[in-house]
Amino acid sequence: MSHFSIFDPALCCSTGVCGADVDQTLVTFAADCQWLKQQGITVERFNLSQQPMAFVENALVKRFLDTSGAESLPVILLNGEMLLAGRYPTRQELARWAKITLEAPATEATSCCSGKSACC
Repeated sequence: MSHFSIFDPALCCSTGVCGADVDQTLVTFAADCQWLKQQGITVERFNLSQQPMAFVENALVKRFLDTSGAESLPVILLNGEMLLAGRYPTRQELARWAKITLEAPATEATSCCSGKSACC
């Protein structure tokens, strides 16, 4: 099972809906995380201002911060491996990494009045 760990920069909240300025990138990413959870994928988010120890306790993230600084966040891990840093991934990227289908295949609509049906 896929397990995403998201290490966010210092934010007032993870949704982006706080204060007068709404950050659409955060709003979209929060929705994408919720979508992943609905697909059965585990998603954990850590906020630098609210959970600084999570950043220190993860050796990979700590090394990244020591090298690149907090301005290079977010860091996206999948099953403990770094996939991306410096921006939030798209839903397409998340689906590909988690090996899940982005959209359900379209089903062909059927009608009782098509073909050889005598219902009409």
